[in-house]
Amino acid sequence: MTGTGVPHGAGMRGLLPDRYPTPDFFVCDIFDAIPKDDLATMEHPVFSLSTRPDKRILNYSHNGTEITVTPSVRGLATIHDKDILIFCISQLMAALNAGRAVSRTVTLKAHDLLVATNRETSGDSYRRLRDAFERLAGTRITTNMATGGIEATRGFGLIESWEILRRAKGGRMMSVSITLSDWLFRAVLSKSVLTLSRDYFRLRKPLERRIYELARKHCGRQNNWRVSVDVLLKKSGSASPRRVFRKMLRDMIAAGHLPDYDMTEEPGDMIRFSLRDGVVDAAPRPEAPPLPESAYGEARILMPGADVYALEAEWRAYWVRSGRPRLRSAGAAFLGFVRHKAKGLN
Repeated sequence: MTGTGVPHGAGMRGLLPDRYPTPDFFVCDIFDAIPKDDLATMEHPVFSLSTRPDKRILNYSHNGTEITVTPSVRGLATIHDKDILIFCISQLMAALNAGRAVSRTVTLKAHDLLVATNRETSGDSYRRLRDAFERLAGTRITTNMATGGIEATRGFGLIESWEILRRAKGGRMMSVSITLSDWLFRAVLSKSVLTLSRDYFRLRKPLERRIYELARKHCGRQNNWRVSVDVLLKKSGSASPRRVFRKMLRDMIAAGHLPDYDMTEEPGDMIRFSLRDGVVDAAPRPEAPPLPESAYGEARILMPGADVYALEAEWRAYWVRSGRPRLRSAGAAFLGFVRHKAKGLN
């Protein structure tokens, strides 16, 4: 099986409709809060991929990281419930980058959350939002996953608490207050996050969202990522048998609508994820060499608060579009790209 060969946008027909193609200029998060996800839950399976109430206790162990996820009576928090956390993380990161003080408690308008995550704003959507709050607060995590450079084995809920502050006359929630777990808040303060494509919220299937997270996490430092089907099955958290999981991956490859990345099945039961602007051809082509660690540090100084790995991905895509010119110094070329980008923002 080969790569999709689908032009960017052509596979978008398989996505949910973009419900808000013309952003509301009064909804600040559409522009100020770029979608951000925390690295720990991108790397390891914490959220259920089931579309029905999932009452299983999940146990996961990989390379020294151990996770036990225990559901509440309402079931495990789902990958779609995670939209709430992504929205909160995005708001906090926007505030940090603007130099504003932040706390674990985020107060937001429910309507803004629904719009920013491409959800309908019907009465049923508000009800489902409340159900999601309850699953997030009730799901308990026991893990030694490190956040902010600190490893501690502890138990916690994904959110500590939530409160509907007021309701409209029709009964809809208008404003809610969400207190994140200390574990998740520490990830925000240490900026252990990555930027997501807004099309993430248009992915219909839970597995598509999870696979995109893994591709985004592992392609952050490189132009592509090769992984075995077995490891991908384990890291995805899917409960499907291996043969069914492989079939779902092949369906995703055929559909070709994963944001930013192309998927290719390779011999040896391997899957390759490639940045769409840098898809690997059958004949090997030169790749930009790895960057020295010092380049990341200098990039952070040039663009404080920016996702340096997202900048690296942009630079590598630009290098490919430029015809893959020979580089005397990848670090110097990358920093020149960052300086030009930073100058354009001033």
